[in-house]
Amino acid sequence: MDGVGSFGAGRTGSSVDPIVFVKQPQTILRILSWIFSLVVFASIVNEGYVNMGSERLHCVFNKNADACNYGVFVGLVGLLACSFFALLDYKFASISSVKDRKKAVMLEIGFSGFWAFLYFVSFCFLANQWSRTTPDELPLNQGADAARAAIAFSFFSIITWVRTNMWRINQSLSAFTEPQRNYRTKENSDVCHYFHDKINWYVKTFFAMKNTDEYIQFHKIEK
Repeated sequence: MDGVGSFGAGRTGSSVDPIVFVKQPQTILRILSWIFSLVVFASIVNEGYVNMGSERLHCVFNKNADACNYGVFVGLVGLLACSFFALLDYKFASISSVKDRKKAVMLEIGFSGFWAFLYFVSFCFLANQWSRTTPDELPLNQGADAARAAIAFSFFSIITWVRTNMWRINQSLSAFTEPQRNYRTKENSDVCHYFHDKINWYVKTFFAMKNTDEYIQFHKIEK
């Protein structure tokens, strides 16, 4: 089972062409997720805090520090996770054990689904807090662009993480169903060959009996 098609990967130990790898759909989605996570993280860290006539910084999202902290957390961990899973995808063909491949795939499916949900929470949370932010809390509209960017790219991240998860699930299902499909095809082929051989044997026997005395005696008994 370590050959072609083990959880959607190539033959174990096969080399990976970097150019082909970058052009793969999952790699493109991973790069987009990485960029979106970077935007969410950097927007809040750089311009997500403002001071209003004092040295104390306030979160631009309705002065709710939890909103900024949550956005930074989701963006930073998403950024690191994208880097980790991109490296895992690149090294996937070198994993010799099918069990290890299965664990890697299940880890990616579970994490991607969970992080898509966290980005959904981030989008709803940040959008809700931003809608409650009054102009008086942001003199000269400080941090407004950063806040909108964090909200927008949280939404875009939901799409890329969900799409990545769907791609990996479909790839895993194909790896499971392909051997079964091949088995059924072989099994059906064996049954067809069996009946074909049986029919040929009966036909040959029937025509052979016509030239024998046994066939003549058989017809006399019937009469």
